[in-house]
Amino acid sequence: MQAVSIHNLSKTYPGGKEALKQLSLSLNPGEVFGFLGPNGAGKTTTVKLLTGVLTPSDGTCSVFGIDPNREPEKAHALSGIVTEHAQMYDNLTGMENLLFYSSVFGMEHAEGKKRAEFLLKELELEEAQNRKLSTYSTGMRQRLSLARALLHHPKILFLDEPTSGLDPESAQNVNHMIQNLAKEDGITVFLCTHQLRYAQEICTRYGLIEQGTLLASGTLQELRDSVFSTTRLRIRATGILSDLPLEQVGASEYQTAIHSEKEIPELVRKIVSGGGEIYAVYTEQPSLEDIYFALTMKQACYESGKHELGKHESGKEVTL
Repeated sequence: MQAVSIHNLSKTYPGGKEALKQLSLSLNPGEVFGFLGPNGAGKTTTVKLLTGVLTPSDGTCSVFGIDPNREPEKAHALSGIVTEHAQMYDNLTGMENLLFYSSVFGMEHAEGKKRAEFLLKELELEEAQNRKLSTYSTGMRQRLSLARALLHHPKILFLDEPTSGLDPESAQNVNHMIQNLAKEDGITVFLCTHQLRYAQEICTRYGLIEQGTLLASGTLQELRDSVFSTTRLRIRATGILSDLPLEQVGASEYQTAIHSEKEIPELVRKIVSGGGEIYAVYTEQPSLEDIYFALTMKQACYESGKHELGKHESGKEVTL
């Protein structure tokens, strides 16, 4: 059974805003799926449809075979949700918050306390468990929100910018926990983010969305193969002959586009036979940023009636 099945899902809000347009996706259990796009792309709308908060205008969706529109209680019972801004009770301690929500999930007090103690330790909140939530930092609140979402052993975890407000060390710990949940416990993770490099580090598959339309989905390699026909080859060398098909990009740095790694040995032989000295040869695979911008440029060209794909050179970290 698929963890998530979405077929031609659409949502138009009152007033005519079309937030989601004919979205089709499927996720297998245990995947860490990155749903990527800028604010307003349709990510949150999709999650609300998958958790029964919103009713679709058209199309269908299911979570482990359950239609969240028809049986929202069952969908909630197997889902954990972490939003960007954790909302819990400021007048309760961290432990009291978790015990309250464990009772909401129908857990016995002893079971809820044992699970809460485990999660507080895992998320490095053990020392703050008896402090009121009003004294927590943004990062601590976010970690407690993750603990709350994991209390009832959900089969699927919906995350919206889960490392927002976390320091680097805490963010790394949360990332490891997310990956372990998928790998060891088989939990499916549906991660919404606009941070492309972050998503590339943690996710196993991706869906790229813009203005309610899914641009592409697949593993990183599948996306690379579908968007780019060549790979960038970088060479650090001296004494390069000018007639070789290389572009100089630095004092001793050159690059070219290749269709296959089989082209590398012949090029190396030509450099050496021409008197050149090679210090390094390596390929640069397109990043998720490169893929995203290539797709959005293609979409823009299509919508404007143009058919030439522009170029994107990724320099610094990009957030959408």
